[in-house]
Amino acid sequence: MATYIARRLIQGLIVLLAVSMICFIIFRYMGDPVVTMAGRYATFEEREEVRRTFGLDQPMAVQYGRFLWNAVHGNFGKSYVSRVPALGLIMERFPATLELATTAIVVAFALGVILGVLVALKPYAMRNRLIMAASLGGISIPTFLSGILLIMIFSVYMGVLPPYGRGETVQIGFWRTGFLTLDGIRHLILPAATLALFQLAVLLRLTRAGMREVMAEEYIKTAWAKGLPPFKVIFKHALRNVLIPVVTITGLQFGELIAYSIVTETIFQWPGMGNLILTSFFENDQPVVVTYIMLAAVIIISMNIIVDILYALINPRIRYE
Repeated sequence: MATYIARRLIQGLIVLLAVSMICFIIFRYMGDPVVTMAGRYATFEEREEVRRTFGLDQPMAVQYGRFLWNAVHGNFGKSYVSRVPALGLIMERFPATLELATTAIVVAFALGVILGVLVALKPYAMRNRLIMAASLGGISIPTFLSGILLIMIFSVYMGVLPPYGRGETVQIGFWRTGFLTLDGIRHLILPAATLALFQLAVLLRLTRAGMREVMAEEYIKTAWAKGLPPFKVIFKHALRNVLIPVVTITGLQFGELIAYSIVTETIFQWPGMGNLILTSFFENDQPVVVTYIMLAAVIIISMNIIVDILYALINPRIRYE
């Protein structure tokens, strides 16, 4: 296992190097950041002074080498707009995004697996047909539309939940959380539900398909013939063999929710990384954008490694050499 993890970490470093190179090259052709830093009406001399100050007058290879050296030491440069370290700016928003993504994926995984098992056991019951129809709607409706609908129903018409913002938060060390206040939890419900709807529908249908296939296997029929309790047959023998693809999708979804929840955070004005990166794109704030992409790559690579480790825990027959 240790050898496998080390090999995956080396592969991850290679991927990060490729991502950094692609980002560095692309953003050099997105426009001149000197215009953003010096101002639209700056003179030629003022722009050249800014270019020298930030090292933008150096050859591209020198700039990329300096970027890698600084990145290894956790320095991704300063934001061109706010003039503060880009990594610190993003990490300030990271707790809000992580709490939102964690809540959404936990709800989606729990409900998706439970409902998927229930639907698979009695696929032709009217209740389960309605559940499958609702899951199809969850997959088909875009995130921005479902978010707007939830705001209209629960905030505008019913007035029971706040439509935007993060609410009251509590500072614990470097972490600012909304889990410890009732107002923070109330503000979390709608954006978390919006993010969870699509993931829930996917996990439900995936669990249902896997359970229906596994329940027809001979070893499940043997377990029933031995007189094992239904709970043991369904959750120990059947569901355990279905969980590998479900965990795979869940891990990938969790990484994507952390890195790419831009639409949901924009709709609900959630003060997370997605809202920040959207503003940074408009302002051509390259250090913030590059730092965000690198952090997203690290998160997704890490989630893939964690999922691979979970395989061996879920199914003891899987061994990594």
